[in-house]
Order: sequence, then C-alpha cells, then structure tokens
Amino acid sequence: MTRVTLANGIELDVRDEGPVKDNGGNAPVLIFLHGFPESHRTWRHQIAHLSGRFRCIAPDQRGYRGSSKPQDVASYTPDKLIGDIFLLADALGVKDFTVVGHDWGGAIAWGVALGSQKTSQTRNGRVTRAVIMNAPHPVTFQKLLYLDGGQRASSQYMRLFRDPAQDALVREHGLAPLLVKAFEGKLGSTPEPEETAALLADWAVPEAAFGMLNWYRASPMDVPPMDSPRALPASYAPPPLPPLSIPTLVIWALDDIALPPANLDGLDALVTNLTLVKVPGCGHFVPWEAPTAVNAALDDFLAANG
Repeated sequence: MTRVTLANGIELDVRDEGPVKDNGGNAPVLIFLHGFPESHRTWRHQIAHLSGRFRCIAPDQRGYRGSSKPQDVASYTPDKLIGDIFLLADALGVKDFTVVGHDWGGAIAWGVALGSQKTSQTRNGRVTRAVIMNAPHPVTFQKLLYLDGGQRASSQYMRLFRDPAQDALVREHGLAPLLVKAFEGKLGSTPEPEETAALLADWAVPEAAFGMLNWYRASPMDVPPMDSPRALPASYAPPPLPPLSIPTLVIWALDDIALPPANLDGLDALVTNLTLVKVPGCGHFVPWEAPTAVNAALDDFLAANG
C-alpha cells in the first residue's frame, strides 16, 4: 500500500501493483473503485489476475479505512468524490486510464467516465474505457426510485443510512449493527473469514462508519418513502448527461437484492458503445462472489478494446 496525498489535501491509501513500463511505453492503467461498505480488497481477485499485464491502482476511497475521513457531509458530494480520482491519477503520473467500479465505486466510475467526455484541459479524453459492476446509471436509477416499486423497496435502506436518529448507535457500536438493521441478513454471500474480520475491524471505527454513511447523506438521489405516489414529481428533470461514448463494459449480477436487473432497461440508449455481461445466480458483490466470470469478461473486453 502507498500513501498518496492529492492536490486537494485528501490522503488515500492506495494499492498500486503491476508494471509501470511495458515495451518501452507506459503500461495500460486500470483504476479500481470499491463500493460500500468495503475497501480496495473488493478487487483482490481482479488485481491478482490482471497485474501481470496492467498497472492496477486501487484506492481506499475517502471515508474508508486509513484514508482521510472528513466528518462533514459536504465533503462527500459526488463532484468531490469524482475529483479525487482525477487527482489520484495526477499524483501517480497517470495520463489516461480505464476506470473500473462496483456499487458506489461504480456510481463514481459513471461520473468519472462522463466527466472525461466534457471539454476540459485536465480531464478531456483521459478515461479510455469504463467497466461498471452492479452500479446503476444516474439517469436510470432516479427514475426507478420514483416509478418502480421494487427498486424503491430495495432502496429504503438509504433512508435509514441518512437518518440522524441512527447516529448514537453508530457512534457507540460502529457500522455493523446498522447494516444488520438495514438488511436483516439478506445480502447473501459472505467473504472469506479473514476478509470478514478485516471488514468488521473497519466498520468498528466510528470516524470511518460516518465517512461511509456520508456518501449516502451527500448524494442528490431522492429516495421516496414507500407510501409516496409512483410518479415523476412535477419538478423532475433528467440529469443533463450526454450518452457515454467510450467502450463500456457493464457486468450485472442478476440476484442483487439492492439493484434489480430493471436498472439495465434502456441502458443501450445511454451508452453508445456498450458490452453487457449478465451473471446469473450471483448477488450484489460480484467481483468476489463470481471472480471467474468477472475476470473472463474483463479479459474479453480489454482485449477487444485495447
């Protein structure tokens, strides 16, 4: 692990593995973004598989583990989380890269990829490919929260995570009791015992627990209560996002209790160069629940879009 200080003052612990140089030129770079409530260890199987050919960079994102954990909600707005990734690339001397994200890391990966398409001296064209795993497109997700009863029901945990009435529990016992309260054992697979022990240790640190929860508290996503009408509010307008045009692989585990496959509907209109791989019989944490399928999809996609 390497400690990297970003230009905005945030410090990230980063796993940086694989060749920096290859055949006299820069090795292709993959930046891996983990989701809630994990760490860079989400990608252990992918880094082991790919680091002989690619430079694999996997940070513990802000709010997690030993990385900076500002306690104010405003420090976790999407623009800051997306900005961290470009500043991380700057700090490590990375000119362009493929972004790979799962869960919240996938949400940030959508933003990083879309942000790279904007005309900007520092960002334009830096993201050459995107890989998203079980993370909904921001346009699709908000509409489903308004219109789809299944997605709304599956997302009520977000309202719990945003509720300050839970803060005393988190302050005294860490994140684990809130996760039990939110999901009631429905998340399915659990990782290896040593990985579970590491996660429990991470969740027990109150500053980290609140850092993780602040990702939800700073999000602009509106999660209506179950008894609200299933309709688009009069004030609703879709985010002004252009179609994503870079080669993009979306891997979707079909047994995800938090994010049903309805999130894939209409995705081909939002991503013009889309490769979609569905993984049946797998829950939310597809990078480590189905590493063989994920690694095979990555191999095929990276080879076809080199």
